[in-house]
Amino acid sequence: MFDFLKRADGEQQAVPEMKASATGKIAAWGASGRSVWGARDTASLTRGGFTANPVGFRAVKLIAEAAAALPLVLQDSERRYDTHPVLELVARPNGAQGRAELFEALFGQLLLTGDGYLEAVGGEDVPLELHVLRSDRMTLVPGNDGWPVGYDYTVGGRKHRFSVGQGPSPVCHIKSFHPQDDHYGLSPMQAAAQALDVHNAASRWSKALLDNAARPSGAIVYKGAEGQSQLSSDQYDRLLSEMESQHQGARNAGRPMLLEGGLDWKPMGFSPSDMEFQKTKEAAAREIAIAFGVPPMLLGLTGDATYANYQEANRAFYRLTVLPLVTRVAGSIAHWLGDFTGESFQLKPDLDQVAALSDERDAQWSRISSAPFLTDAEKRNLLGLPALEVGDG
Repeated sequence: MFDFLKRADGEQQAVPEMKASATGKIAAWGASGRSVWGARDTASLTRGGFTANPVGFRAVKLIAEAAAALPLVLQDSERRYDTHPVLELVARPNGAQGRAELFEALFGQLLLTGDGYLEAVGGEDVPLELHVLRSDRMTLVPGNDGWPVGYDYTVGGRKHRFSVGQGPSPVCHIKSFHPQDDHYGLSPMQAAAQALDVHNAASRWSKALLDNAARPSGAIVYKGAEGQSQLSSDQYDRLLSEMESQHQGARNAGRPMLLEGGLDWKPMGFSPSDMEFQKTKEAAAREIAIAFGVPPMLLGLTGDATYANYQEANRAFYRLTVLPLVTRVAGSIAHWLGDFTGESFQLKPDLDQVAALSDERDAQWSRISSAPFLTDAEKRNLLGLPALEVGDG
């Protein structure tokens, strides 16, 4: 049988074909000009967006402190309570923290990571203490049906399991909405991550400009004698050394320069691209504020004219950011603590004590109280009040 695959006598052996990508020769240059973004894990975002960024730090502190300062009221369908075991627990949650400190830590964790965890310690009907657990140390353990069966808290290589089963859960997990995660929330810090990278990069550029003279403010032009078009090596090294030691850095700003023969100074201003650099930093700062729901005016950012004055911006801040956050968190805590007490009650912010909304609240009280076709019970319901106060009968 004739072998079609056999090479004929005298035929030269073909060189094996080399397989290679058509873009292989330029692959080494593929990263040129490509954006480099920071890490998106919780620890990196917290370091870069909170501890090292003034806009992110102030936004988180502003929301957490304002939310923690709001007074809370406890009521059921019939009355509002002045004294209650849950109110006493919230007022003094543990031996090291008061209500404001506990809630500031809880709101801060929620804003930085998208998740907040409260631990109940001791007690039967009502826990004896409440503690905020760090979100970056907590891991949810899902069961076969997807619902959590426990929470693992890891510190220094040691792990503690909070089991979730029969009876009240020892951990209250409060999370922000995340469209692509069933177990963890999405934080504003993640949404603002790119703006944070831009703002931090702009700050580093400005620091380098001050410390290292990263961009020259002018150029030294050499005009030597005829036939001599450039400095010698010794002259160049000497000039460079004097520039670095006598005219570079913030401490040498404004120092006059003494130029020898043949040297001329040509000042250089900022180019249009350099002027746009500062605008880019300001735009990134506004994006960070918007991601957290803080009007840029409250952070002292220029170029924001959304609100007519500071009072309107402050009112919008409470109405659109602080109150929804406190209402959601307080509602989750009330539902969780209700499993311990066996009661059904509401824990919510006292709108009558919010100074920023006093004008709106006064107008609402006046409008409802002057309606003759409403009964007292209907008026109280519209104002968010229970049917009776303690001691009304």
